Amino acid sequence: MLARQRQEAILEEVDRNGGARVSELVDILGVSDMTVRRDIEALAAKGLVMKVHGGATAVGGRSADEPGFRVKSEMNPVQKSAIAHAAAGLISPGTSIAISAGTTTYAVAYELLNVPNLTVVTNSPRVADLLHNSQRDDLTVVLTGGVRTPSDALAGPVADATLRSMHVDTLILGVHGIDQIAGLTTPNLIEAATNRALIATARRVIVVADNSKWGVIGLSKIATLDQVDVLVTDAELDTEARRMVSEQVGQLIVAQPFDDEEDNGPRTAASP
Repeated sequence: MLARQRQEAILEEVDRNGGARVSELVDILGVSDMTVRRDIEALAAKGLVMKVHGGATAVGGRSADEPGFRVKSEMNPVQKSAIAHAAAGLISPGTSIAISAGTTTYAVAYELLNVPNLTVVTNSPRVADLLHNSQRDDLTVVLTGGVRTPSDALAGPVADATLRSMHVDTLILGVHGIDQIAGLTTPNLIEAATNRALIATARRVIVVADNSKWGVIGLSKIATLDQVDVLVTDAELDTEARRMVSEQVGQLIVAQPFDDEEDNGPRTAASP
């Protein structure tokens, strides 16, 4: 298969799913990992895709594109793991929390398996299943109803009505994009409304987002940055972006990556 044919096939996968993983493209195209990565780099250089860790996504200017959970799950895994550990460290035993759908929030939910005596409200079936399958007597999980979106969120009027009756201590919120002016955004209109309902339930809002979300603007606005109490991101967010974020959110926490051999000790560090 010629390079042009491979790249056309990659574009088709990205257009169909909002993104594509290198491992999947290797299987589809029958070529090596390095060949796929070179093709992605060539497409990114032409502005046709956005190169991310583990694959490619649709270019950020297309505000209605919404990569699915499967595609996003293998993008920036090191950064998401560090963010999740830092965010989970902000949750005290015996509290109630809401968790939105998304791959980073799912990583936070995994870390919360180590926090005792929690009540969790979520619109993510994946998060609900993860927590429910732990079979913990001290963990209560409430799953909202709603229409399932490409990001595996339950959203819409049913979810919104459920959330209007809830009051939680903390919300862990994942987002599609963060921008100094546009704030927190998502490509999905009904998911934006449900995320706003989630924000309304919480006394404290913690947003978890890796550096690739900065400067991305989705179709629908969720909230302004000054509605965020804590933003947890990774160390690859550049200095200027950190400065702009710090001026608007209540607190910025930068989670540092950790090595496998450090798993028995503290795994993240926070910086203002």
